Amino acid sequence: MGIKAKGKPGAPPDDAALSAVEIKGRVMMIGTAEEVIARVDASLAAAPEVPDDFDLDDAGVVEGDVANNPIFVEKLERRIRSVTRGPDLLKDNLVELHPPREGKHCLVLDIDYTIFDLGTPGEHAGEKIRPHLHEFLESAYEHYDIVIWSATGMKWVEGKMRQLGVLDHERYKVACLMDCLSMVTVTMDQYGTFNCKPLQVLWAHYRGFYGEENTIMFDDLRRNFVFNPQQGLRIKAFRKSRTQGAGDDELLRLRDYLALIAPKASFADLDHRRWERYVRKRADRLPAPPAYAWRE
Repeated sequence: MGIKAKGKPGAPPDDAALSAVEIKGRVMMIGTAEEVIARVDASLAAAPEVPDDFDLDDAGVVEGDVANNPIFVEKLERRIRSVTRGPDLLKDNLVELHPPREGKHCLVLDIDYTIFDLGTPGEHAGEKIRPHLHEFLESAYEHYDIVIWSATGMKWVEGKMRQLGVLDHERYKVACLMDCLSMVTVTMDQYGTFNCKPLQVLWAHYRGFYGEENTIMFDDLRRNFVFNPQQGLRIKAFRKSRTQGAGDDELLRLRDYLALIAPKASFADLDHRRWERYVRKRADRLPAPPAYAWRE
């Protein structure tokens, strides 16, 4: 308001230069600086606005249902070809941070509700980190290369992991980051259409290092490993970090499970649904007594 085009009736166009307009009185400009918008985009734009809690029931993941379907196999092959692996966070959707280590197993971790409470408001990420995360990752790193795979965009993955102190920790390293562009959309009669995380994408880009024999995936949603039910372990979702977070010991329990199965050359004979029973029966093999109470 109060701006007119020189020598022309009416308001000037939006792209008019200041030299082409007449300004009478004071003009207030309202908006957000581009550098501020860029910072917000880098950390939050790819984060989901509404949590998607849909999941399969206990009988929902059946070996072969998806992995042997020719339609989904073709989708998977296209996805493997489309994924770019490299060190560039702006261009690649499988970002290699550290090279794989010979003879190590592979641990694939989800972010939201697995190691981070997405749903609880907080001033900073440190308020919503799952208890014992760094202790857990430090222990796992001895025998496992660590992969972070989120259903969000790479900018959000990288930004959140830096805020949590995961990418620059002194006692463990993250092998690579993966994002939503490495996922595949599938359809099941009972559950409809949804996205999942086929480990074949990771294996194809790390042949000779990771495969079905030495990979385990932690995720709070069982649907994410519908392509790989044998490799998936459904972790208890981490929510309400402000009120219940201090008592959460899930990562301590899973730390001990990973330590106990690490000597195995193959995970093919394991049933990760019964991981707590596995730890309970072999607790005497742990280097120290468990720092948690058993759940019945």
